[in-house]
Amino acid sequence: MAVSKFVMASLTNCRPLTCAATATASSYQERLVPHPPDLIKWVRREGGFVHQAIKISQDGTNGHGLIASHDIPKGSQLIVLPDNIPLKFGDEDGVDEAHSVLVKLAQKVPDELWAMKLGLKLLQERARVNSFWWPYISNLPQTYSVPIFFQGEDIKNLQYAPLLYQVNRRCRFLLDFEQEVKRAVENLKQNDHPFDRQDVDASSLGWSMSAVSSRAFRLYGKKLPDGTCIDAPMMLPLIDMCNHAFNPNAQIIQEQDAGSAKMLIKAVAETPIKQNDAILLNYGCLNNDLFLLDYGFVIPSNPYDCIELKYDGAFLDAASIAAGVSSPKFSSPAPWQQQFLSQLNLDGEAANLKVTLGGQELVDGRLLAALRVLLASDMEMVRKHDMDTLKSLSADAPLGIANEVAAYRTIIALCVIALEHFPTKIMEDESSLRQGVSASTELAIQFRIQKKSVIIDVMRDLTRRAKSLLSKDTTACQG
Repeated sequence: MAVSKFVMASLTNCRPLTCAATATASSYQERLVPHPPDLIKWVRREGGFVHQAIKISQDGTNGHGLIASHDIPKGSQLIVLPDNIPLKFGDEDGVDEAHSVLVKLAQKVPDELWAMKLGLKLLQERARVNSFWWPYISNLPQTYSVPIFFQGEDIKNLQYAPLLYQVNRRCRFLLDFEQEVKRAVENLKQNDHPFDRQDVDASSLGWSMSAVSSRAFRLYGKKLPDGTCIDAPMMLPLIDMCNHAFNPNAQIIQEQDAGSAKMLIKAVAETPIKQNDAILLNYGCLNNDLFLLDYGFVIPSNPYDCIELKYDGAFLDAASIAAGVSSPKFSSPAPWQQQFLSQLNLDGEAANLKVTLGGQELVDGRLLAALRVLLASDMEMVRKHDMDTLKSLSADAPLGIANEVAAYRTIIALCVIALEHFPTKIMEDESSLRQGVSASTELAIQFRIQKKSVIIDVMRDLTRRAKSLLSKDTTACQG
């Protein structure tokens, strides 16, 4: 699917939402129009505040971002947006026909693709000639480096089934949703048409969904009668140009304006910010699947990255045998072991068989507990421990050293099998990068390198743990 490009149009004429284009390395940084309005001036003019040291920078790697032109003390307000500036999908537009059509279309969007709901509002404002948000929208990128816009070969280059499934699912949704939109607007009058009678296709829908998923924040929306606030995704002009860091120097604060019942959204310096430092926010403790799917980048050595596996008894038996573990019972557990699997939600009709390796846990607690229990023969010994202990990697071999080492070796064998499912090795991937590739190919290769690195790190860690336990066992026997 080729991403849509904006065609420059007169402010007195319609703004086409689509045209044929392909995403290139340079187009990832280009704005919708060649010379968009000054976003800082617009925010200030509409009642917002921007610290005098905040500047927009093009660093050449992550697109446009914000930097400090001189030192900024901790606690300083960097940007303050009054309630009228964030772009939201709410009831503030009234109940006219155009808004009613958007609401009905939004109701057909799955919850996990929430960005498409706000994306409909973004497309409406992009098509509207006199949109209040045009100075903001015109500063948005022409294209996004997310996998739904990759060529078919680069989608294959990801080499990771769980992500391939998500990419294909999103592409299929966009193609189907294009037809939903066309049916909803085909007989509408000019004044009732939410997109000013502009054609909306899968490319323009993908552009708007990507714009929202890569820039929107989930904040407090309208207050309910009981005083609670509902979550609402919002696009925050200027604030959303901050790049990501797990150790950010800024944070978002939402508070009520002292002079009214409306909310103010602020970006505040969480640490002292030095001259020429980028202004950074934490987008969330996410794995690389979500960073690539929603934001279009991959984080090297991401401490939250992991790989997904399916819990499968026969597969575990094979891995265990390959690891030299005798008589594994993963595919034929005893009744008491099966009870434990049910408690772990790894058995039964509603079982969740997805488990992970890597990330903060290193080994999914449910997988570790299952291995420990199924490699044990003493039911009473197992029942002496609570489930939290059995799921914890930090627990000191709760069922004995032999049991623990067998569990580690089984996981290491799983890792070996998982690595073999990738068509290429890391050294081959690194060689491909050195030869020079397109931007999307580079992203795909970086992604799969990081996935393989996660697997290798898990193997190294568990190998070290197994050696340490065997060393303790040997010392104890000698003693």
